[in-house]
Amino acid sequence: MATINRLNESLSVAPQLQPEDMAELAKAGFKTVLNNRPDGESEDQPSSAELAAAAEAAGLEYAHQPVVGNNISDVDIDGFDAIVSLAEQPVLAFCRTGTRCTTLWALTQADEQDNASILATAEQAGYDLSQLADRLNQRRGQ
Repeated sequence: MATINRLNESLSVAPQLQPEDMAELAKAGFKTVLNNRPDGESEDQPSSAELAAAAEAAGLEYAHQPVVGNNISDVDIDGFDAIVSLAEQPVLAFCRTGTRCTTLWALTQADEQDNASILATAEQAGYDLSQLADRLNQRRGQ
């Protein structure tokens, strides 16, 4: 199974998950799985429908919010925040490497935490988001 990196008590992130991972995630205590990859992004990824069926069979909630990693919009950020906020927690969000999910989370935190705290949390989870500082400031209206 993919490495799971915790960002906070309600949200963890991971690289690509497989249908066979869902039962193990349920046993680990996750309640919701959030897929941030568009279907067909790579040939070796399972479809969202396959993942949804496996999640449901394991007793997990499943959400699919396809986000293009190099073109994250404010709508994507707000959508991610709404899904995570309304979902049964804890949530495990995944994409190809986990970076896109971590970036989405970081941008939702702009009004909650300073850049140093956000970037340190991401780094502790294994993601270097140092290039995100300007975007975080934009989200704050600075």
